[in-house]
Amino acid sequence: MRFKLIVAFVDDHATDRITQAAREAGATGCTVVHNARGEGLEEKKTFLGLTLDTQRDVVLLLVEEHRARHVLETLGEAGEFDTTSGTGIAFQVDVEDAVGVAHQVESITPALEDEEL
Repeated sequence: MRFKLIVAFVDDHATDRITQAAREAGATGCTVVHNARGEGLEEKKTFLGLTLDTQRDVVLLLVEEHRARHVLETLGEAGEFDTTSGTGIAFQVDVEDAVGVAHQVESITPALEDEEL
């Protein structure tokens, strides 16, 4: 079985919405890294020398390759990545190999076989 790694950078207040949408789209779980920092096209706003940052979370999802594009598109819609500037980004990369996913393979194989029929 082949996997894709989906990486999403999201505002911390949207993390729960993003992870729920991913699960509904076929992801079997995720890892969330809290309090990441990032910069986009526009510089951060400052007030009296203090930077006004919003907290970001990094959401990592290891998804079976046949479901990955659907999960990625669902994340984009749920997070409003393409419609609202500064809400986040998501991308996927190929995973050459993975260990520790045998339980996922066992649970999603029957569902994938049903989808192919």
